[in-house]
Amino acid sequence: MINVSVKWQKELFKAVEIDTTQPPYVFKCQLYDLTGVPPERQKIMVKGGLLKDDADWSTLGVKEGQKLMMMGTADEIVKAPEKGTVFVEDLPEEEQAINLGHSAGLFNLGHTCYMNSTLQCLHSVPELKSALINYSHSGRSNDVDQTSHTLTVATRDLFNELDKSVKPVAPMQFWMVLRKKYPQFGQLHNNSFMQQDAEECWTQLLYTLSQSLRSSGSSENPDTVKALFGVDLVSRVHCVESGEESSETESVHSLKCHISHEVNHLHEGLKHGLKSELEKNSPSLGRSAVYVKESRINGLPRYLTIQFVRFFWKRESNQKAKILRKVDYPLELDVYDLCSEDLRKKLEAPRRILRDEEGKKLGLKPSEKSSGSKDNDIKMSDAEGASIGSGEPSNAMSDEGVQPEKETQLTGVYDLVAVLTHKGRSADSGHYVAWVKQESGKWIEYADDSLIPQREEDITKLSGGGDWHMAYICLYKARVLPM
Repeated sequence: MINVSVKWQKELFKAVEIDTTQPPYVFKCQLYDLTGVPPERQKIMVKGGLLKDDADWSTLGVKEGQKLMMMGTADEIVKAPEKGTVFVEDLPEEEQAINLGHSAGLFNLGHTCYMNSTLQCLHSVPELKSALINYSHSGRSNDVDQTSHTLTVATRDLFNELDKSVKPVAPMQFWMVLRKKYPQFGQLHNNSFMQQDAEECWTQLLYTLSQSLRSSGSSENPDTVKALFGVDLVSRVHCVESGEESSETESVHSLKCHISHEVNHLHEGLKHGLKSELEKNSPSLGRSAVYVKESRINGLPRYLTIQFVRFFWKRESNQKAKILRKVDYPLELDVYDLCSEDLRKKLEAPRRILRDEEGKKLGLKPSEKSSGSKDNDIKMSDAEGASIGSGEPSNAMSDEGVQPEKETQLTGVYDLVAVLTHKGRSADSGHYVAWVKQESGKWIEYADDSLIPQREEDITKLSGGGDWHMAYICLYKARVLPM
């Protein structure tokens, strides 16, 4: 932290804090609170010219106690309303939370930022919250163990508290239950709880919820977690030496973005992640041989989770080391070319409708294939929907946890709604933060109990290449069409 004074017009603001770990835009937001001058109108003189929103503080030479000059016109003072104002702080706490437009932060209980960031990202999925609310009515089924049931209830209660609270929440009960279910999160070093891997926390929590929220023996209520996050893969496994070939199917909760010197973009990393080599016994050769496994997506989820494989085990230091390479990722992700031929055929019609709808917004004519069909009556929507297993359109759960009247179709196009980042050199150290898109379209950075508004254009800058926060897990929401 650096303390400076800021001269604006006839006023001098002393002891204004600059957090040099945050971009200058955050500092400008502080000055907006003090002066009423919006960040885009502020002209702040620093070494080398005007202060830019994304400048690096370390190159500006700003020193403790330095006086900065700011120019800019404040917003007009709004006239007092005729009716008396009801202040937000005078409202009941639940109404205050609704007016804020975002959920509360979470206190760090001692190296628990990995857990807090995971919870904030998953809390942004309304269908998951609905399923958890419904879980309270059904209670524990016989095929769910007690610790899984307790962790599910703790997740439900914490999500509910986040929605209703204005002040930061202490997730003590959830943390205690998480450690009981998964003892690795309770590891101690010098009598202090150790930092853990956020991806491991994400995976274990989703696995537990998938067990608890699955209704055994009921086709009407399938596995909620699979419907929301499950990616079905079909793989061709072949041996180069013998020519043997087989096919495999599996369902996963995330796709991996593998990082190498050839990978500069998320799409390239995903392609690398869908191709791997494995060694196993070859019946025709009578010995071990190398097989190549090539996978394609055969069923898409409502929410697509992508993990950047940034950590690897380094024997010399006996810890998970980090790959700092910059890998760009988009706000809008299209996975059509990563899908199987069968799934591509199912996606063609809804994709054509999606393109026509987007074209209409730009004043373009619809494509010939769809102009004479009933499909023209189908309009793009943010309706809740999901794909189950085969990639077929589905009756996915609505926000209320019930079946919607109309089915929806996936398009293979996804929009970024949450990013979990890591700052530091090792998975078991450093700091984890969640960046979550709100229903209003605005982004909030959840650094434990500290909430900082962010601009959408800055979210894709968390792509790596240095010691700043970089994307570790990205969560994308499907763009769907009603049938």
